[in-house]
Amino acid sequence: MKCFLLAFVILGAMLRSSDMQVAVPESVLNCCEGDILLLLDSSGSVSSYEFARLQLFLTELLRPFSLGQGHVRVGLLQVGTSPHLEFGLDAHTTQADLQKALISTRQLQGDTNTETALGVAQKVLSRTRTGQGSGREGELPKILLWLTDGVQPGDVEGPMSELKKEGVAVLAVSTGHGSYQMLQRAVTPPIESHLYFVDIDDINIIREDLRDAIIEIIRAERLRVVHLSSHSAVLQWRPVLSADTGYYELRYSCVRKIEGDGNPIGAGCTTGQYHRRSLPGHSSWEELTNLQPDTTYTASLTPESNQKFHNTLTVTFTTLPEVLSPAVVSVSDSGSRQIRISWGPLQPARVRRYRVEYGAIPSGRVHTVTLHGHQNSTLLTGLDPDTQYLVTVSALHATGKEKTMSVKACTQEELPALVDLQLTPVQRNGVQVKWRGHEEGLRGYWLSWEGETAERSSKPLSSSVHLPPGSVSMWLAHLAPSSRVCVSPVYSTGRGDGICCTAEKQAGWPS
Repeated sequence: MKCFLLAFVILGAMLRSSDMQVAVPESVLNCCEGDILLLLDSSGSVSSYEFARLQLFLTELLRPFSLGQGHVRVGLLQVGTSPHLEFGLDAHTTQADLQKALISTRQLQGDTNTETALGVAQKVLSRTRTGQGSGREGELPKILLWLTDGVQPGDVEGPMSELKKEGVAVLAVSTGHGSYQMLQRAVTPPIESHLYFVDIDDINIIREDLRDAIIEIIRAERLRVVHLSSHSAVLQWRPVLSADTGYYELRYSCVRKIEGDGNPIGAGCTTGQYHRRSLPGHSSWEELTNLQPDTTYTASLTPESNQKFHNTLTVTFTTLPEVLSPAVVSVSDSGSRQIRISWGPLQPARVRRYRVEYGAIPSGRVHTVTLHGHQNSTLLTGLDPDTQYLVTVSALHATGKEKTMSVKACTQEELPALVDLQLTPVQRNGVQVKWRGHEEGLRGYWLSWEGETAERSSKPLSSSVHLPPGSVSMWLAHLAPSSRVCVSPVYSTGRGDGICCTAEKQAGWPS
């Protein structure tokens, strides 16, 4: 109760501060039509302060939209030990009601059972896609906006893939230290506008960008370019047909422009030569390939149906200039003694080989790795902990040109492991857990175990708890037979290696 009152006080102070901010222009209000399901991490790993900040962030993010049928519908699904649908998509048709519902939402606590919550999300969004009445529901874009601290979300890739196959756009905001690779696979492209890592105190800096990304998805019907490169473009539209009601005819061609000196732009462009494709009625996107770099194209999409007339949609775009690899170099999988370096774009037909040089700053020995032109990443191992490195990626192109790009990368500090863990049987199906760790830099301990099997279930209940740094023991009751008990030390930059022990079955324990 005290935690809830504290969160309420914090949220009240934040709301008073937000009232002083400039209102969003009304031009945003009637821009869009679609459904947004908020998937909010409400587990015990999220502090009361973080949860209150997320509540305020959502109220400000969604404030500009008109709500209800024909506009934007918003639902809220909380993630805890068991998912809880706080309110459905049809619950609120005014901003006043939505704001009140978001502010009054109470945190669930418990475990982060995201996988089960995604099953509920799929049912909610599938139910709205079939719709009732006029049948327009099937045409509406759907968004799942996932807000998480990134702590142990579970196996989410399968459920996320199913949602994306059904046309749901997945966007994510992580306020913790979650796996970038996992979240990158979870969201729908483009990653740069659909995935955000941000400290909870700085979350407002992404509000405008995230809102713009949402508007791009649920904006009124139009043909648009969602991804562009020097040789390709991905076109996307809101579907107005189905597999049984017709097909789309897509036509595109380049537009040859003349510079001021009379020279044409786009030497590979043949004016008046159209490319034509027929696409199934259930299509909502198409990728155009083998385009010329730095060239303007026009595309038109005509829905063909015997049931209803539809307008032809058009779009004009210009491909990007030719890009030589490496144009971007990124760092991931950083550990105490390893770093993964990735680069792009991948151009195996144009690059003969890559050379990766790395050394500790300021005067460490330089190491060199040579890779084939079809590779775009390598894992650098044998590094020193808590050290900054300068990494340079060079590409030797088939034309003889060489392009290089450098980044600085840091290894993580080597986190001390747990020293000792002991389990002592206490009474019936209980144990006294005692452990010992290093105190320097310690932020606490993470304790997990398996409880007794739930009724009508053969699977033990998994539980976990975060304990303060001064903790050295804890009594666990109602353990499952042969339960695994694990303790890991927690530091500011991550977890150290933990120890797991099996609670041996004692006389009197249930079978």
